[in-house]
Amino acid sequence: MSKNIAVILSGCGFLDGAEIRESVLTLLALDTEGANYKIFAPNKDQHHVVNHLKGEEASGEKRNILEESARIARGQIQELTELRASDFDALVIPGGFGVAKNLCDFAFKGSAGSVDENILTLVKDFHRASKPIGAICIAPALMALSLGDNKPTLTIGSDEATATEIEKLGALHKNCPANECVVDSDKKIVTTPAYMYDDAKLSDIFQGIHKTIKEVLKMIS
Repeated sequence: MSKNIAVILSGCGFLDGAEIRESVLTLLALDTEGANYKIFAPNKDQHHVVNHLKGEEASGEKRNILEESARIARGQIQELTELRASDFDALVIPGGFGVAKNLCDFAFKGSAGSVDENILTLVKDFHRASKPIGAICIAPALMALSLGDNKPTLTIGSDEATATEIEKLGALHKNCPANECVVDSDKKIVTTPAYMYDDAKLSDIFQGIHKTIKEVLKMIS
């Protein structure tokens, strides 16, 4: 029987939304492994808009997270409010600054940040039901904000400052290269750094994401 995976996106573009390459490679890995998936995103404005050519904030411009995520999903996407943990076997969240700006405010407040209420409820629902969660790039920071009290083992690569903030929340950080993943079998959380390494090769990013997806699928009972 095919496994059903929920994927949450946070916009479109690594500086203000979901990292496009990570998102596409996540869907490719799921498809390669024969898993079914549905894509969701919050229907609200993203924190801000960044000009990806200049790397600067585009003042006065607004964009909707759901509409932007639909670019990656080719329109096949649903509002986050329609996502129920009971309908899926696992949850996967690709990275990009949108995770740390739109789904929570870790980008601005670090360990003192908070998580979007709907996102927090969903993450806890999946975890409470012992359904595995895959978190990519900066998404493990969202896991730490949401589930730090459970002391999960996570990775965001080897960035000491970010790792320190994650550990302040109760999580245990483990260094990891882009082409690998960290598996917390007890908490059923799998993480991989992906573009936390800015200069990582695309092939290494895919290896890490593919391994993450394989481990998530193996955890489904």
